[in-house]
Amino acid sequence: MAALLSRRSDAQSAYPDHVVRLIVPRPSGGVVDVIAREWGEKVSKTLGPTYVDNIGGGGGTIGAAAAARAQADGYTLLLGTTSELVLSPILAHQSYDPIASFEAIAIICESVAAIVVNPSVPASDLSELVAFARKNSGRLDYGSAGVGTVSNLAGELFKRLTDLPDITHIPYKGGGQAMSDLIAGQIPIMTPMMSESILELHRLGRIRVLAVTSERRLAAMPDIATASEQGYPELIARLFVGLFAPAKTAPPILAKLAEVTQAALQNPALQAKFAAGGFEALTSSDAAAAAGYLNQEIIRWKPILEPFNLNRQ
Repeated sequence: MAALLSRRSDAQSAYPDHVVRLIVPRPSGGVVDVIAREWGEKVSKTLGPTYVDNIGGGGGTIGAAAAARAQADGYTLLLGTTSELVLSPILAHQSYDPIASFEAIAIICESVAAIVVNPSVPASDLSELVAFARKNSGRLDYGSAGVGTVSNLAGELFKRLTDLPDITHIPYKGGGQAMSDLIAGQIPIMTPMMSESILELHRLGRIRVLAVTSERRLAAMPDIATASEQGYPELIARLFVGLFAPAKTAPPILAKLAEVTQAALQNPALQAKFAAGGFEALTSSDAAAAAGYLNQEIIRWKPILEPFNLNRQ
């Protein structure tokens, strides 16, 4: 037993001695894939090379399940998001448990949704939008990036908190098409994930951003007020991207992964890359904070999702 423990200790101190596999539960080329490759590049000097394994399908659940089944030796990790670690397990039973099946290492970055209108809508803040919607009950639509997305949930949460159930959800196959229709006036309201391109459209007057759904104003967009500042503190809708390992991965390995990730997140170039994709780097997230973040998101979204029956919309 002493010899076995010694060998395990030696293996952990030498970690990693070969390539680390990072499962990205999305197809290659998407935003989450880009974040994975940027992280891998920045940690390569201290962690060594990483291999991004894109396992798409099932809204991220297939890749998450593969990571949960992997050996807990630090050589298979998951770049998990709100979709497969919070939303999907609430909406339907999964083969993994987002808390019990993984060890949280760090939340790397997050993106938040926004409440946006066509300039023809006579509203410059949320209170004016609510008043306009009440005067036009049953005649307004909002567009989202698709059923069950954070974009969709932001819209449904807005309807619930403002008691405006008559606003009709128009799901699109992505945010780009919905934004085109918003600009064209085909839909009056949209709930996109905030990005530099949306901020630019706002500044050009092609759309009007009324609020971001975060606890604090975004560093890159400090002139955009939060929903909380406008009287809706519960209107929080964010998509996180975090690093996770299979459950029972050794603490020394987790500590090393957290350390190299924290160092990478201090890099201004990496922060700029994330910002260009609509994400804000979380430079102070550690394992305890990441675990707490995930748990709080599950607790927060569960009572919100269950009444909406989003999977049947």
